[in-house]
Amino acid sequence: MSKPDCKILDDIQNISNTTDLRKWLQEKVQSSEYNLKYLLAHAEDGVIWGYFDSEVNLITPTEPEELFPKYKFPLFNYETLQQGRVFGDSAEIMFWRTEDGLKAILIKDNKDTEFLTEKQILWGTQAEEVKDKFTLVSDGSQGLRHAVPVTGIEFNKTEKSYRPLYLIVHNYIDYDENIGLARIYLSRLVSLKSRKVIDEKAHS
Repeated sequence: MSKPDCKILDDIQNISNTTDLRKWLQEKVQSSEYNLKYLLAHAEDGVIWGYFDSEVNLITPTEPEELFPKYKFPLFNYETLQQGRVFGDSAEIMFWRTEDGLKAILIKDNKDTEFLTEKQILWGTQAEEVKDKFTLVSDGSQGLRHAVPVTGIEFNKTEKSYRPLYLIVHNYIDYDENIGLARIYLSRLVSLKSRKVIDEKAHS
């Protein structure tokens, strides 16, 4: 089995402001055959979700317009960003801040790449509002809110702890033949999805 291709993207080192970072990401998505769809970024003031529209513009809950002004979601801002991932079915661009500026890497699956598929459940037990292609979800037990680029999410009205949103993650495996040990050495995001509500009584 082969490992994923990992390519350092040196040209991000020339980026020093928000406008250029947006342009850099959009150019990578536009020139990519990897069908990159979503952005998940972590900033000093919160989590930022986004998606790329048909013209490869990066759309977030605050730009080009503020969709949910009551909650003041963080801006996609070069100065406050800590790390981010732009991801799709076969590849991911991961970027992060260092003392010397931003660094980035492209992770791409090969035909025979070996990985373990994981579903990471996300916060959100109910939808509060839907605008554009974003759903504002909150979590009943924690009061947490985030705006995800997914619509048509089914929530379970009777099971208040039901969280339908999840990320699909590929975990890549490395083997140490000397000691016979297998370990996960790298992970990437693949997709953002929501599961359907299942009526347990109907299947009992």
